[in-house]
Amino acid sequence: MKAPEQILQKAAAVLRQPAPVLDPHELRAYVLAFISQADGFLALAGRYGSPLYLLDETTLRRRALEFTSAFGNFLPQFQAYFAVKSNNHPDVAASLVNCGLGLDVSSGRELELALRCDCRDIIFSGPGKTDAELGLAAAHNAAVTVLIDSFGELERLEQAARRQNCCVNGGVRLTTDERGLWRKFGIPLAALEKFMQAARQCPHINLHGLQFHTSWNLDPGPQTAFIVRLGETLRHLPQPYRSAITFVDIGGGYWPSRGEWLQPAGTASGRLHLAVAAENHLPAEHYRLAAKPIEIFAEEIAAALSAHLFPLASCSIKAEPGRWLCDDAMHLLLTVVDKKADDLVITDGGIHMVGWERFEIDYAPVINLSRPSATERPGFILGSLCTPHDVWGYGYFGEGIEPGDILLIPGQGAYTYSLRQEFIKPPAQTVKYASQLGPTHLEI
Repeated sequence: MKAPEQILQKAAAVLRQPAPVLDPHELRAYVLAFISQADGFLALAGRYGSPLYLLDETTLRRRALEFTSAFGNFLPQFQAYFAVKSNNHPDVAASLVNCGLGLDVSSGRELELALRCDCRDIIFSGPGKTDAELGLAAAHNAAVTVLIDSFGELERLEQAARRQNCCVNGGVRLTTDERGLWRKFGIPLAALEKFMQAARQCPHINLHGLQFHTSWNLDPGPQTAFIVRLGETLRHLPQPYRSAITFVDIGGGYWPSRGEWLQPAGTASGRLHLAVAAENHLPAEHYRLAAKPIEIFAEEIAAALSAHLFPLASCSIKAEPGRWLCDDAMHLLLTVVDKKADDLVITDGGIHMVGWERFEIDYAPVINLSRPSATERPGFILGSLCTPHDVWGYGYFGEGIEPGDILLIPGQGAYTYSLRQEFIKPPAQTVKYASQLGPTHLEI
């Protein structure tokens, strides 16, 4: 079969299996929950103006309790670390530290933030750590465990620790995919024994842990599959090396249970349509990739650990949730500043607040708090940046929409605030609120 025919067959298969449509009843219930709080949100807009990031500490703390309880029910020796990269607002990290979580950082800047939060249990992960960053970790060795990403980084960390005459706690990151771009993270499983041999020649490093990470997990399958592979590797590792392992860090990548909500362009069939259609229009539908509840993640990961790791290594378990903890805990508040047509409005906040053209791909409901309705009406909700890709959505929940209306885009706590840009418009301010405590203004 010729290549063009194979491509056409694959395209036909994609069109026959579109992504599942988001249940409109689920969407309506989600929107109504925020409409019920409209008076509080409008009061915040009246007091502080817009655009705003709204940080809901009550939800943040509840998510921390849910996550740690789910895993703690199956793994008595368990510690969670918030992945700071997912939302680097200092009050997010501080709140989660107060809930008993550690912090997972991926740069010297994030490490400094964690230290300012007075965190005493920090994991420093990520590739390409600079000498200055390794030196900072060594200087705070009582609080920091460095997840070493390569043989070269092992040598440089030993040098940094030797200069400060200290011993640094360390683990080694294992890549979960030895092919393609994921090779940039960690070392291959096949190199683990050689790495542990090299670490034994570093008197200023106490290597006693392993870490791996898989991303965008809608279910625990990728994590449990790697645990099986890791168990096979440990089975052939010399006993002294296995005995040295006191923790295994199973990383993050846990998707929130409401799943991934997508615009048509975020689906394979939608991208295919845009590639070949003469018009640039897609159906006004929303799609959902389902995610398993966190209790299922905890149960299945714990079962895999019990079967494949615990017989070989007596170790505690760490995890690095980010998105799962913070996504529901921050919302965006905007004001309509111009109505150019019945189906086109401009808001005061642009996508510099989220850092990229997110809502051409991802879907989040736009809720008109000033004229609320459980019915979604079509219309272009656009920001005020000088780019046509400054899109919040292609519809809104409301009876209508006019200049001065206050709009809410809920569930935007993960990988928005951290990716914000100072592009054309200034950064938005953040307001921390909790219904039982009242709002508190925070500086950026």
